[in-house]
Amino acid sequence: MSFILNIFDSLKWLTGWEMILCALYLFVLLGYVFLKNNRWFYFIPGAGVIIAVISLICGDASILALLIYSSTAILFLFTVRRIFKPSVKPTSPKFRTFMVIVFVLGSLPTLLALTIAGEVRYNPVSDFSHKSYTQAFIAMNERLSAEYPFGDWKKVDWEAKRNKYEPLILQAEINQDSNLYYKTLRDYLFSFRDGHIQIVNEHLYDGNSTFKKEAGGGVGISVTQLDNGKVLVSLLVPGSPADKCGIKLGAEIITWDGKDVHKALDQTFWSENPPATEGVRIQNQGRFLARAPVGQDIQVKFQNLDNPAARTATLTAYDDQYETLKKTKVKLKKEDPPVEGQILKENYGYIKIRYFLPGTTQSDPAKVLEDTIKEFQEKHVKGIIIDLRNNPGGDDDLVAQMAGHFVNGKRIFEYVSYYNRNTGRFEINRAETRTVQPSRVYFSGKIAVLINHNTASSGEGLPLFLKGMPNVKIIGFTPTNGSFGVVSAPIEMKMPGGYVVQFPDGRSLNQDQKIQGDSDEHGQGGAIPDITVPMNEQTFKMKFIEGQDVELNYAYQELMNQSKAARELHPVAFGID
Repeated sequence: MSFILNIFDSLKWLTGWEMILCALYLFVLLGYVFLKNNRWFYFIPGAGVIIAVISLICGDASILALLIYSSTAILFLFTVRRIFKPSVKPTSPKFRTFMVIVFVLGSLPTLLALTIAGEVRYNPVSDFSHKSYTQAFIAMNERLSAEYPFGDWKKVDWEAKRNKYEPLILQAEINQDSNLYYKTLRDYLFSFRDGHIQIVNEHLYDGNSTFKKEAGGGVGISVTQLDNGKVLVSLLVPGSPADKCGIKLGAEIITWDGKDVHKALDQTFWSENPPATEGVRIQNQGRFLARAPVGQDIQVKFQNLDNPAARTATLTAYDDQYETLKKTKVKLKKEDPPVEGQILKENYGYIKIRYFLPGTTQSDPAKVLEDTIKEFQEKHVKGIIIDLRNNPGGDDDLVAQMAGHFVNGKRIFEYVSYYNRNTGRFEINRAETRTVQPSRVYFSGKIAVLINHNTASSGEGLPLFLKGMPNVKIIGFTPTNGSFGVVSAPIEMKMPGGYVVQFPDGRSLNQDQKIQGDSDEHGQGGAIPDITVPMNEQTFKMKFIEGQDVELNYAYQELMNQSKAARELHPVAFGID
């Protein structure tokens, strides 16, 4: 019954042309069952082909449409002979039965399409590339005002955005300033604070002249801001200008380029992706503070840990091939398995989930996770640490499947809502409702989940789902990335200058059908840690100078504290008299 309801619900995602084609299929099926031999009847599949061609010319080449077109072609091929060689005799029952079977088999692509209609629906690419800068910007803002999934959630004032950015776009148009146009377009996109928004083809590290000109130089450091506001050097490249002038790892930066360091941080705007939350923004500013045009002199005032006297030096930015940026940005390798597990000290299980997709060396990560948990149970681990740090996401279905190992009852993982072009509203796609079913391998013990600001997209799904469970603690310096939107058939627009921009097209909703995971207008969102690890002088030293895994140490301590509390509360169960 649920399958049938999902099929009928999926009809709302069809275009008008697709609906007509589906109606034709139904009419033809009924015709073969009830109608007598009429020559006109065999022209209907041909009319379907014409309609399919019109739909394709109108731009609908979505997977949904292509599957429906396939059914149209199959039906036409099996009936076209009757158009040119009509039968003078009534069709026999055997022939009718045969054609009903052909129809049913030919309709299988359409039935498949209806089961996934919401995910693969037609979402046209807007081609504004032939328009002027200003016309394209206005058209983009107008489309997004209706279709961007988080406009209301982030309280986007569309008129205010237009008033802010249109004059700059117009200035770029008048002056034929492609750099100003690109940077303004980028600033507009980043203002949404959504990590799923991107200029698909901007290629920052490969031939982007604007980025190279403004941020192509480095001086050999990256910085991290502590909770108390201090800005310390967290990366130092040996032999770099910073190293040669005496800056050491852990040095406090007091002023940068003649400005108070906090003011300099606030004026840092470059980043690879839009920072959705405050945590991501602060981390990103630390990475890009020390980027500058190649050859630029930068005066810096600093104080090393081992010397209370502040010093001043002039650093000259050099072409470091973006070394500091690449060293502070995690990049997964193809050979990295999605899931790895091991037993660490004190008999605690550790599971690293790098991403939620099959890998080149691991085709079934869900099975690997199941086998790992089963092994942990056989060895009676005291608890499990699930490490989701730097997990960029993947497949929500896989996340929901893996979550089944940690629940003993059915639970909603997410509802998905898309903009419906027929009704002009956001509506839930019933067929895409994800539930977590209990797995046959169930772990009921203590769990610590490690997250950071790079835990993004589907990677945020597991901590969002597990948060609040009595046996689970979420641990991290910051919340997750705050970009949990759905990207099934992304909103895509071709802009002047050859830029292609993409936006997420769907919302993830919790069991109460409220948006979950995505940051709001204040940059608050993601999975919030139950235990926030402080970024202070001590943890900074442990993490960046001594190379310790601070978050993992906190997870150990939390699990041990829980075990101790359990022993004190139930001593007999632990064999204590």
